[in-house]
Amino acid sequence: MKEITYDELISTPKDSYVFIDIRDEGLRDYGMIPGAVIVEPENMYDSETIDNIPAEKKLIFYCEIGRLSRAIDDTRGNLDGRDCYSLAEGYIGYVRASMKTETAKEEKREKAEESIRKKFHKQIFSPFAKACKIYQLIQEGDHIAVCISGGKDSMLMAKCFQEIQRHRKVHFDLTFLVMDPGYNSENRALIESNAAALGIPITIFESTIFDTVDTIEKNPCYLCARMRRGYLYSKAKELGCNKIALGHHYDDVIETILMGMLQGAQIQTMMPKLHSTNFEGMELIRPLYLVRESDICAWRDYNELHFLQCACHFTDTCSTCHTDGTTSSKRLETKKLIAELKKTNPFVESNIFRSVENVNLDTVIEYKQKGVRHNFLDEY
Repeated sequence: MKEITYDELISTPKDSYVFIDIRDEGLRDYGMIPGAVIVEPENMYDSETIDNIPAEKKLIFYCEIGRLSRAIDDTRGNLDGRDCYSLAEGYIGYVRASMKTETAKEEKREKAEESIRKKFHKQIFSPFAKACKIYQLIQEGDHIAVCISGGKDSMLMAKCFQEIQRHRKVHFDLTFLVMDPGYNSENRALIESNAAALGIPITIFESTIFDTVDTIEKNPCYLCARMRRGYLYSKAKELGCNKIALGHHYDDVIETILMGMLQGAQIQTMMPKLHSTNFEGMELIRPLYLVRESDICAWRDYNELHFLQCACHFTDTCSTCHTDGTTSSKRLETKKLIAELKKTNPFVESNIFRSVENVNLDTVIEYKQKGVRHNFLDEY
């Protein structure tokens, strides 16, 4: 299929073409081109959606980086005879093209920062500050490595850290750390342009993690996540940091609790902070612990920001990546289950969260503490 760039489309009347998003649900959740219609790749050549688009309109297909849309056969099925194009560099190309000018970057930064202070203060900054206070995540003299993956969560976390640092209640230093584990040029450029647009002074270092896990057939994402964390700890310590901050949010916490029960036969939670077992003196903190994902998405959409879901080699063909190594299919399944339960119980999310704050050991058959198992019969 022939390609067309987003820059070429700017001078084309908008009513002369239609964007068609062929990415999976997980990628679409991280943003779409405004006005795009969704077509599942497996139904592409007999899609009723395409049949309903007027014949005179150009069909502009896009995936994440342009690889899958380029491979579409426009001589098959209901595409035969239509004026079809693949959007060069895909969704990422669209995002980069929309942030080229310095004026656009400055406007993006100012709007994003003001929205955290005002429009989303209650939904985002207040729970961010609350988590930092009640879990004692930030202390005098800390040097925190804010780990940025390129997604919406870590980018928002970086902006919240900048905002809370302005309040100067305690003195602490920040390093905004980006690890390049082998990104393709499009994905790395998107992370860099987003950071520049939001006024985040990132420090980038490189590793070969993607090359290492390329040949792993079973759970490559789990290994990738474990290796990433090790590299982040190591680099952060080298830079004089004593903590790394990750962008897990409230929904990650409750999904992890439920997944542990349903998939792992265990009761555990994603902790707001942890001591590193392999890097002495280092801690991991999660300051978005009380921030809802829907509010993060609302902030992203209000500011017309577009981020990556995953920037690995398999961005177009694999949606299994998640920062804690679990598969997104299982996590998405759990997310949908919680949404279904919420229809009849509006408190289900807070109840799941609070369940790990209200563990009654007198009613637990067996539990493990510091690697030692304790059974109720021990003291029966």
